[in-house]
Amino acid sequence: MEWDWSAVGDFMPQFWDGLLVTLQALALGSLISFALGLVWALLMRAPSRFVRWPVGVVSEFVRNTPLLVQLFFLFYVLPEWGVTLSALTTGVIGIGLHYSTYTMQVYRAGIEAVPAGQWEAATALNLPRVRTWQVVILPQAIRRVVPALGNYVISMLKDTPMLMVITVLEMLGEARLFAQEHFQFTEPLTVIGVAFIVISYLASLLLRSLERRLVR
Repeated sequence: MEWDWSAVGDFMPQFWDGLLVTLQALALGSLISFALGLVWALLMRAPSRFVRWPVGVVSEFVRNTPLLVQLFFLFYVLPEWGVTLSALTTGVIGIGLHYSTYTMQVYRAGIEAVPAGQWEAATALNLPRVRTWQVVILPQAIRRVVPALGNYVISMLKDTPMLMVITVLEMLGEARLFAQEHFQFTEPLTVIGVAFIVISYLASLLLRSLERRLVR
């Protein structure tokens, strides 16, 4: 089978639409997962087990069920309970919530890696607990976990094609639609394969640069 450059040209408008949706889902999903993951990590350090236990149960449940099942539940089951969201919003929430249970563990590891002397110094200086977290613990913890968080960004990127099952036309969805309409599969699928590689590589470079800056 010969490569058809005209098919690539015909696909490009749909590709750019799909790329925009993919990047939106990735950016917003990452923000949700990073923010929620930090909240879960802090709640898991709460003195009361009545806080820690529910958070632990929910996070384990989310982490141990497939993202695909969660997307189906959010998109098809919640409307029966009166909660209706757009497909893209559902996908962003699904990805963000799912990966927040992984980033929670990353934050926990970073917090536990902060030397005990830092806590003791903050106590000796009579810093309030909130201030201790803000200026002593979290800056050091987050600096340690940036590489791991970056890996999850790339993982989220590779999971965005799952949004196709809830009618979100991201890159793979657009490629599949084009292929079915024109009976040409090689060109659109190759284009999005290259796009995923390029985006992943650029993201890894950006995260590596951020890591070096934080180290300095």
